[in-house]
Amino acid sequence: MRIDTMYRYPVKGLTPEPLTHAELRPGRAIDWDRAFALAQGDSRFDPATPAWRPKTEFLCLARNIEAAQLTARFEPATGILTLIAPDGAALDAEPLTAAGRAAITAFIADALPGAMRGTPQFVYVDGHSFCDHDGAVISLIGMPSLQSLGDAAGAPRQPMRFRANLYLTGLEPWEELTWIGRTIAIGDARLRVTERINRCAATCVNPETRQRDANPVKELMDHFGHVDCGVFAEVLEGGRIAPGDSIRLLS
Repeated sequence: MRIDTMYRYPVKGLTPEPLTHAELRPGRAIDWDRAFALAQGDSRFDPATPAWRPKTEFLCLARNIEAAQLTARFEPATGILTLIAPDGAALDAEPLTAAGRAAITAFIADALPGAMRGTPQFVYVDGHSFCDHDGAVISLIGMPSLQSLGDAAGAPRQPMRFRANLYLTGLEPWEELTWIGRTIAIGDARLRVTERINRCAATCVNPETRQRDANPVKELMDHFGHVDCGVFAEVLEGGRIAPGDSIRLLS
C-alpha cells in the first residue's frame, strides 16, 4: 500500500491544495488543513474559547453550494490567502491578522451574499482545526473503494468529492473501513485509525463543474448498506510523509 496523492484544505469548504509532502505532528492535523473558516452569524464558535462546532455553523459545501464557486490558495511562507470569486474578482489578504480577516469576511459576503446568515466572521485560532470531526485528525480513503462506488453507481465518482487528506492505492476495496483501532506506519510516522467517515451532501458537488450532479450518500446506502467512505486517523508519532510513501498496517 502507498500514498497516491495528498491534499490540504486551508479554508473549510473551499478548494483543495495538493501537497508534495507534509510534516506530521502528534495530535495535530496536517499543517494549515481547515485552519480557517467563515463562521455564520448564527454560529456559536468563540475564538476566545475555541471548541468544535458543527459544520453547518460555518460556510460549508453540505449547506452552501455557492462555496464551490470560490477558489482559495494559502501561502504559509508569506501568510497570504488568495481568494477568487465567481466573477473573477480576487483578493490577497493576511488571515493571521484581524484586518486581513475583516477584509476576507467582506469579500466572501460580497461574492456569496445568498450563502450568508446574519453577520459572518472569518476565523482563525492557532492550532485549531475546523474539521468535521471533533478532534485534530487526518482523513484517508482507498482509491479502490472509490472505484467500487463508481462501478456500482454506473459512473466515476471523482476522488475530490470526498475531500480527503490522503488517497491510498494498493489495498482492497473498502479495506480501510476494517482498520478501526489499528495503527498504520508511514515512514517514521504512526497513525491510529479511529473511525469511519459518515458522508454528507458535500459529496454531491462535482469538484470539476462545481455543481451538484450526483448523490454518493444515497449510492453508498443503496449499494453497500452504509454511508461510510474513508476513515479518520490521529497522529501518534510524527514524521515526514509524501506521495509514493509505503503504508504498513501494524499488528
